[in-house]
Amino acid sequence: MSNLQLRVISAVVLAIVALGLTWLGGLPFRLLCAVMAAMIFYEWTRMSRPAEADGLGFLPEALMVIFVGALIAGLPARWLLPLVVILVATAAITAGVRKIGQWDAGGLAYACMSGLSLALLRDGDHSGLVAILFLFAVVWATDIFAYFVGRAVGGPKLAPSISPGKTRSGALGGAVGGVVAGLLLAAFAGAGNLALLGVVALVLSIVAQAGDLFESWVKRRHGRKDSGVLIPGHGGIMDRVDGLVAAALALYVIGWIAAGAEHPAQGLFPI
Repeated sequence: MSNLQLRVISAVVLAIVALGLTWLGGLPFRLLCAVMAAMIFYEWTRMSRPAEADGLGFLPEALMVIFVGALIAGLPARWLLPLVVILVATAAITAGVRKIGQWDAGGLAYACMSGLSLALLRDGDHSGLVAILFLFAVVWATDIFAYFVGRAVGGPKLAPSISPGKTRSGALGGAVGGVVAGLLLAAFAGAGNLALLGVVALVLSIVAQAGDLFESWVKRRHGRKDSGVLIPGHGGIMDRVDGLVAAALALYVIGWIAAGAEHPAQGLFPI
């Protein structure tokens, strides 16, 4: 079986699981977010730590366990957001004092905000469901269109020192595809503010591609081709969700501005 076939099969399986748990919402979706955050942190630390022995001991892992427990328990944003700040600050201060494990705090922040953004966007209502489906539509279409347009058109590289395979034509094609997919999903869901959502979809597509480049930079910084080996044809969890988690954070911030930190989806999808 070719690598492309493995990628397609893995992507379809992951999409089915993600869509099913998104539909269920509640505890099943929070469990998905918690597992994803934990795996992101695991892969980040495996890449960034120079050796098996970590000068911070098990402190970063303990902090991650605290976050995972809080996320699964369904703590509201007014408690979850300060908790993340405290956990990341603890890791950063400890690393600064001991002069080791400086990447752990960044990995903890990246993983926690990834899980938190998705969980709080989904919330427990119909608006949250539509918000996550909108996010999936934009990010997945961006990924698909960027890949195929880039291969078909080619041209100048987008960021050759970070990700030599990505082209500017692919980035543009991905952005167009992401906006179209987002608007189709929003229209199907009955959203009325399509002009605004078109702008939001464009922002999410750009952020998703930036998130992909960021993860590529982290891997190159630590001499890795893939973040892990868990997903056949894709590598690790980070390799698969890099654009998604960046776009999720962006959508959460936009929703926060529109409707507050507790129910961000309602500001964009008052359905």
